Amino acid sequence: MESSRAARRRSRPSRRCPLMYIALASIAVVGATAGGTVYVKAQAHTGPGTVSSAAMPSVSPTPAATTEEASVPEPVDLDEVLATAMKSVHVTGDQKVSAAVLDPESGESAVYGDSAFDTASIVKVDILATLLLQHQRAGTQLTTQEKAYATTMIENSDNASATALWNAIGKAAGLDAANKTFGLTGTEGGDGPLWGLTQTTAADQLTLLQQVFGDDSKLSASSRSYVQGLMKQIEADQHWGVSAAADGSGWALKNGWLARSTTGLWDVNSIGRVTVDGHDYLVAVLSKGSTTQAKGISLVEAAAKAAVSVFTGEGASASASASATAP
Repeated sequence: MESSRAARRRSRPSRRCPLMYIALASIAVVGATAGGTVYVKAQAHTGPGTVSSAAMPSVSPTPAATTEEASVPEPVDLDEVLATAMKSVHVTGDQKVSAAVLDPESGESAVYGDSAFDTASIVKVDILATLLLQHQRAGTQLTTQEKAYATTMIENSDNASATALWNAIGKAAGLDAANKTFGLTGTEGGDGPLWGLTQTTAADQLTLLQQVFGDDSKLSASSRSYVQGLMKQIEADQHWGVSAAADGSGWALKNGWLARSTTGLWDVNSIGRVTVDGHDYLVAVLSKGSTTQAKGISLVEAAAKAAVSVFTGEGASASASASATAP
């Protein structure tokens, strides 16, 4: 999921010159076209003199063109646009969903919902980002074993590999410390070995995606490239989720799914980068309460499409239409 900085300008002291040294210019009208354009000739001199009426014939020029004041569009609340787009997403029973999207080029984003959700396996991206940050600070490289764990953890969503790296980073304490550096404010690592029950928000996952895919990141360029490469090679049976919003194979993602033993209902999440018409978007969708994994996947994919529509025009059009028909 990049902010611009205003350039600093140094003020310069104004300088005042005596009147006698100021060069003034008297303007003599020498002609006017039929269309109203007035041609003038400057006559420079060093005194405060006046211009005679003979040298300044009376001319009433017609404006060359009528200048209309440019209409300034009212600012668009992208959160409202996303909320309108999410109305098309069918939610049933105990299902709940939250979504967030960011256009890296403009830096604009939209968020729907602020509740915390279980991460399930999407936390594996956060675990790897934490591991890489720790190695950067120590001035070391991932070991051969850590690379093997990272590959299977991200590409295959292997849980044993995730547990090994969860322990390597210091479990929740290590994750939380890294997330503070990354700028995540609503994410809390799971208790003990329960990395899948880490709590997070869609907005926080968008912040994490910016660390993985953005240039303004605490992760080095090589670390970002490493994570991105793994997220582009997810195994075939996991090609679902936010990738549904892409217009082809231009995506990099990590999905998470977990059936809660207490309710039997499914957590289904997806985060990543998608490409539409050559333009990249960062998308995070979190959900819970689905009776089956398949229903959770359908919900996440519909929400991902609604999120991206905020910037592709469909969501904005829907919001404008809703506003026009509102009583």
